[in-house]
Amino acid sequence: MFDHEMREAAEHVLFTCRKRGFKVVTAESCTGGLIAAALTAIAGSSDVVDRGFVTYSNEAKREMLDVPWEAIVSHGAVSEPVARAMASGALARSGAQLSVSVTGVAGPGGGSPEKPVGLVHFGAARTGFEPIAEHHVFPGDRDGIRRLTVITALAMLAKLAER
Repeated sequence: MFDHEMREAAEHVLFTCRKRGFKVVTAESCTGGLIAAALTAIAGSSDVVDRGFVTYSNEAKREMLDVPWEAIVSHGAVSEPVARAMASGALARSGAQLSVSVTGVAGPGGGSPEKPVGLVHFGAARTGFEPIAEHHVFPGDRDGIRRLTVITALAMLAKLAER
């Protein structure tokens, strides 16, 4: 189900979090739970993975993660402010110390000149630190974009855990 690179990235997150005693929560839109699935595909992951939120709709982002409506209206669901708010909201609504969030345009439709297919905004948060964010425009089809999103999100989690 998950290729070698995805499994390796997930194993690295789990190893690093175990060393530090961290739990992880995910907040996913365009990946629909694939980040949490990659982590939980590894046996024994229950000592690190707290929970995952799949917040595909704007209403879910607001209700489950307390993403401010103003951020969605002003910047759109696929934006840095929304990704940061998703990461912060997931952390606040879990027993985890680390969170990662993704919101993007996986395609094949739905893109625009300002927000093309392949654009993904990432947020990550660690208890006691300000959330961080980054964005990428990934090439490829829907499956390829979602795969690269999972790998990037896992790398962000590992980097935050290693801080």
